[in-house]
Amino acid sequence: MKIINLGNRHDASFYAACELFNQITRNPKSKLGLATGGTMVDVYANFVNLLKMNDVDVSNVETFNLDEYVGLSQTHPESYHHYMQKVLFEQYPYFTANNIHVPIGDAADLDDEAKRYEAMVRERGPVDIQILGIGENGHIGFNEPGTSKESETRVVDLTESTIRANSRYFDTEEEVPKQAVSMGLSTIMSAKRIILLAFGEKKKDAITKLASGIEDADVPATILYEHPNVEIYVDEAAAPDDMGRED
Repeated sequence: MKIINLGNRHDASFYAACELFNQITRNPKSKLGLATGGTMVDVYANFVNLLKMNDVDVSNVETFNLDEYVGLSQTHPESYHHYMQKVLFEQYPYFTANNIHVPIGDAADLDDEAKRYEAMVRERGPVDIQILGIGENGHIGFNEPGTSKESETRVVDLTESTIRANSRYFDTEEEVPKQAVSMGLSTIMSAKRIILLAFGEKKKDAITKLASGIEDADVPATILYEHPNVEIYVDEAAAPDDMGRED
């Protein structure tokens, strides 16, 4: 695992976008694991600019999103389907629709939807690069503290801290969905390479715990110590005080 302090959000986002760009130029049939949230907005903006400047053929690129809120339709403005369309797929409208995968949060049978999504990721994968953010409590995807390392895609209950953190995207905290369909930790770990981004003082504690070298079920991101190819990109505010560790 490498933790790289890139100084500021802009440079870290551009660096991550370059890694996605390099991946699909090396392999036009790349499979990308995508994340959502505020951390990723600048990553996708830079990625789109690189694609446009180089007129890249993405018709054979396949994407798999980490999660989706339970109960939100694909057209709901705060759904992750809508987020991905807004920040990436409408900005560079050359991805093949059948190659874009996001869990269906308002499926009639959510357990069946979770099983379907897990089977699809396993069958069509492995993902070449999985992009991750990290929650203030150390969650990745919506795998909250205490999640089993063997967990697969499933319906999860969101913690109060996650609901509170996500309330900034909704008019009131009461409107924030209380559940999500999320890839599990074992699903995430099946990726060939993982890039995690963290920006701001609020993420420093989680990154410090991740840098400790101690795997802890109460900090789900620490499972990444078991993966052979992980990079963490941070800004100065999120960087742990001890940047000398590399495991």
